[in-house]
Amino acid sequence: MICILLVAGHGTVLETQIKSDVTGLYSHLTGVPKALLPGVGGKKILDFWWETVNTRQLFSEVYLVTNADKYKHYERWATANDFPLENVVNDGSTTLDDRLGAVADLELAIRSRQLQDDIMVIAGDMLCADQNFDIAQVIRFFRSKPGELAIYYELESGEKSFSRGIVEVCPNTHRAIESSLSKLCDWPIAEFLHQSILTSYVLKPLILRVMRFLEKPQEGITASRLASVVFYCLRKESLPYISEFLCNHPDVKDRTFGMFWEWLVNEEKVPVYGMKLPTGFQLIGQVGLSDYTKWLAHYSSKQQLSPSKPITCRSYARVGLMGNPSDGFNGKTIALTIANFWAEVTLMESQTLVLLPHPLNDPTEFGSLQDLFRISRKEGYLGGLRLLQATCKKFYQFCSEQGIALSKQNFTLKYDTNIPRQVGLAGSSAIVSATLKCLMKFYNITDNDLPKPVRANFILNVETDELFITAGLQDRVVQVYEGLVYMDFSKQLMDERGYGDYIPLEMNDLPLFWLAYLGDPSDSGRIHSNVRQRWLNGESVVVEAMKSFADLTDQARAAFQCKNWPRLSQLMDENFELRRSVYTDDCLGPGNLKMVQLARQFGSAVKLPGSGGAVVGLCMDPERLVEMKKAFQEAGCVFCLIVPYDPSVQGHN
Repeated sequence: MICILLVAGHGTVLETQIKSDVTGLYSHLTGVPKALLPGVGGKKILDFWWETVNTRQLFSEVYLVTNADKYKHYERWATANDFPLENVVNDGSTTLDDRLGAVADLELAIRSRQLQDDIMVIAGDMLCADQNFDIAQVIRFFRSKPGELAIYYELESGEKSFSRGIVEVCPNTHRAIESSLSKLCDWPIAEFLHQSILTSYVLKPLILRVMRFLEKPQEGITASRLASVVFYCLRKESLPYISEFLCNHPDVKDRTFGMFWEWLVNEEKVPVYGMKLPTGFQLIGQVGLSDYTKWLAHYSSKQQLSPSKPITCRSYARVGLMGNPSDGFNGKTIALTIANFWAEVTLMESQTLVLLPHPLNDPTEFGSLQDLFRISRKEGYLGGLRLLQATCKKFYQFCSEQGIALSKQNFTLKYDTNIPRQVGLAGSSAIVSATLKCLMKFYNITDNDLPKPVRANFILNVETDELFITAGLQDRVVQVYEGLVYMDFSKQLMDERGYGDYIPLEMNDLPLFWLAYLGDPSDSGRIHSNVRQRWLNGESVVVEAMKSFADLTDQARAAFQCKNWPRLSQLMDENFELRRSVYTDDCLGPGNLKMVQLARQFGSAVKLPGSGGAVVGLCMDPERLVEMKKAFQEAGCVFCLIVPYDPSVQGHN
């Protein structure tokens, strides 16, 4: 592959304002081309791009296209930076009026050097926020697609969308929006139409028809915040289209890359794909001195702060209050995150990527062989380290497949958790969820890149696909959304869009729920037995039971909305009895049945909050609640009052 850096701009506003600045602070930059101005970390802007692409394993040659007016500046830069002087292409222009245009500059380099390879073209005067993104990942994604590649990024909060070329796509199908503006979505993966081909792509965005580029923008016409920049990959088979485009566009004003991509797509010459870089780009087009100083300071401060500040995220245990275990059977559930127990993951930038074992959950040292035996018998062999590793692996795979190029930063991950093991409180998924939160923050992956419904699927896939853990979506959904959540996993929804309908419920004035769990639980995964196979076989008893779970959940939702706690208590008891009828006492196990029986002796509603090993209840009588607590403790169980985790009050972590 060949890389071409374009730096042939003329008469920029920035250059003019530096020349006329009366403060004297920028006098040493008078006449300096934009690409040779100081960038992040003190390096010149072009220095960064040269360091990024100066890799023989990726590029056979790198060319620089400039103009006659600034040629001497770039000649000196080339000799000082070991850039091949013969690869500096002079387009012969000296003023804005006799410029060739960006596409013509690219064509000049291709024609004059007789290039016949795939090409990456980059505007070498863009200021980039991330000094360490992985350009090899860009090339790998390009190689995996049968078309061209356009790079884009998500606008920062201080940027106006009318100042950039905007990419628009649909979050569910990855297809271009074909007509109505009301359908526009904020989804970052620009793989559209048929083979995920990029077809809707708006410059300074005002859309009158699909794939139309206009000069005068209107702020607010689109919700998209995904901006295109001059950073493209073209296959060698498509290079002749550049000359054809220039023949059809003799006016230099039309020889922009925005017009080229519009023409390429509208004429159906070749499919165009998109890839997101989770970083910012600035100094694009005609910008002034204030823009330069503002963004340089902004990016520099971000770079200085990011390495030293650890990222810590929590995910909370959950209790299933209604409908479980029907989440894995196209049913409906209501679940609640609880502040009593949580998993916490901390990410710190480091030279190499390190996953730190937990001293208690991932033991490698033991006092004796007997100590190893006792710990292994009680805790099992699998701690949380495998969850960190599987999440990191799946995260990289997801970003690569979805066209998101990550930076080459490394990190150290460590975790801690106080969620009791093997009692069905979603301890494993909490570790995965907290790890994913850290990775998203570290790599600047937003909710638009990985929306909440997709994130819940991601967490489930880490556990089921990578670690072969039997699990359903309920735990992952409620840990992503947090709080009290109603979930509908109907087959129609799951088939049509890949996720269910997830609705947070009001949490004010919740009743007093309690939780009890076994001090020495068995493996919670055993409780599901052969029910799934019976359901897949269409056994009427199981199929009807799952429909009944869904009906109970809808009734419970109404009870929550009306704050009808006696009715909710009845429904919780019905939920358990329905589960008992399907799974049988042998499957539920004596420990779970004993806890249910104990709760009912004190008049409390009770059910299993997860796969087994714990019970959750609702007791309306405070005096009997105190007595029940003592009874559970005397029976060797751990008992606690539930503290709901409400993200609207306690904040997302």
